[in-house]
Amino acid sequence: MKFDGFDWDSGNRAKCQKHGVSIAEIESLFSGTPLVAPDVLHSSKEQRFRAVGQTIKKRPLFIVFTLRKNGGTLLIRPISARYMHKKEIKAHEKEIP
Repeated sequence: MKFDGFDWDSGNRAKCQKHGVSIAEIESLFSGTPLVAPDVLHSSKEQRFRAVGQTIKKRPLFIVFTLRKNGGTLLIRPISARYMHKKEIKAHEKEIP
């Protein structure tokens, strides 16, 4: 996935950090190879996506995000983030080739 950076403000920063996930960990997920899928159930006002993968600290992470264009740049705007539960980790590991 090609993007130019992240779109952060006080609203999404606070919501993402309420589960103890740092901004650096959220951004590190996208430097790897997360599994990304559309979030059809929550895309009524804007297209949203779900990403799962490991942070740079090897912690399994689940993120909901949208894409925003700002001039000529494409930014990832995280909406929420949390560490994955054991059942989710097992399901994610089954999907990895």
